[in-house]
Amino acid sequence: MKLNLHFLSVKGVPTLFWSSPKALTRSPPLISVFFLLIGLVLFGLGEALLIAAGVGVSPWTVLAQGITHITGWSIGFATFMTSLVVLVCWFPLKQIPGIGTILNVLIIALVLEFLLPYIPTFESLFSKVVEAIVGVLVTGFGGGLYLIANLGPGPRDGLMTGLQKLTGSPIAWVRSGLEVTIILVGWLLGGSVGLGTVVFAMGIGPSIAATMYGFERIFGPHY
Repeated sequence: MKLNLHFLSVKGVPTLFWSSPKALTRSPPLISVFFLLIGLVLFGLGEALLIAAGVGVSPWTVLAQGITHITGWSIGFATFMTSLVVLVCWFPLKQIPGIGTILNVLIIALVLEFLLPYIPTFESLFSKVVEAIVGVLVTGFGGGLYLIANLGPGPRDGLMTGLQKLTGSPIAWVRSGLEVTIILVGWLLGGSVGLGTVVFAMGIGPSIAATMYGFERIFGPHY
């Protein structure tokens, strides 16, 4: 059986039946809002699974840790400042924010706050790694779902889509390259890198791309 890796060549967010005509709008379609919310909840759940696995934080948290070493800031404030810098980078990349940009921050934080205590944790390394992999896949699925809604990406996802448009490279490779770069910078600044960090960096881009590819094959106009 031939392995289908066509999803690795996906170069843009598809427009499907739940996509909003505009990212920045006062009256978004209800179906777009619905899929946006579902996607963001799943995104947050995936990140909660990665945290519960306990084998390494996400690449951007590694960067935040590194920043705290040279500034003395808290992890939360370092993460906030990083998000602001990323949003500034949107301007030359011509990214458009929307309600999804705001809800990305709020919903994911709420999911982590209220669901994380109920996420199971394991003792064996194998189980921990499996939980981390599942977390990456769930995060990627939620990311693809909410990005297709076209109501504005979160700061980091907007950086990904902006760099993809600028370079013309596949989303999977743009995201993986971005995450690996963030790991290296965070590690050089003193952040801690674990196995889960590497799993997330290498898996989140392909996971998002695979989700978009699958949805386009099922719901797209060409199939």
